[in-house]
Amino acid sequence: MTTINKEEIQKFSNLADQWWDPKGKFKPLHMFNPIRIEYITEKVKDHFKLESKKIEPLKGLEILDIGCGGGLMSEPMSRLGGNVTGIDASEKNIKIAKIHSKKNRLKINYLTASPEKLKEIEKYDVILNLEIIEHVEDVNLYLKSCFSLLKKNGLMFTATLNRTLISYIKAIIGAEYILRWLPIGTHDWNKFIKPEELEKKLLNENFSTIDVKGLEFNPITQKWKKTENLSVNYIICCTKI
Repeated sequence: MTTINKEEIQKFSNLADQWWDPKGKFKPLHMFNPIRIEYITEKVKDHFKLESKKIEPLKGLEILDIGCGGGLMSEPMSRLGGNVTGIDASEKNIKIAKIHSKKNRLKINYLTASPEKLKEIEKYDVILNLEIIEHVEDVNLYLKSCFSLLKKNGLMFTATLNRTLISYIKAIIGAEYILRWLPIGTHDWNKFIKPEELEKKLLNENFSTIDVKGLEFNPITQKWKKTENLSVNYIICCTKI
């Protein structure tokens, strides 16, 4: 059994050289990063009662970034003090991530792997599943693997896309066909998952939801913001029961 969908991995492997180009194919993720970092850092500091004024507020926390790609989230988590492990099923992505982190003198443990292949039990304080779950082969196995990797009282963040008409219009027709932010075929709308469906799957694997927020892009300011609107992008923060 595996969570790896080879076709999905190949899509992102083909774009690996563009991970760190803020004007390239991953421009949407570069624009997305500030609000993701803000939300995750805020929740982690609150949950673990960390001092927010520290330069490295996440110092000492073991963080696993699944589907890390070129390291767009692994690097900021490392700069904030976390002991980061980034995994991706694409060898090409991991190669790019290693080169970039070395250039920036960041100590990040990058591995070509999927969560079910990791042998650590309850090692990580924080697990990041950001824009990855809609690309995996077996969601239930994926979440079960995450559960075994997360420490008791740890936090897991899952960001993905809702399966709605508006998400089809914005995330596929708009982002792929009109704005050309993403290559055509990047997403399969049928693999998008409704928040209530994801929460049910999380509960089945003994996760308890702490918070759910929508993430919305403002075309005028060209910035993302948190919202109660879950119709397109959303993020779930949960812990073990």
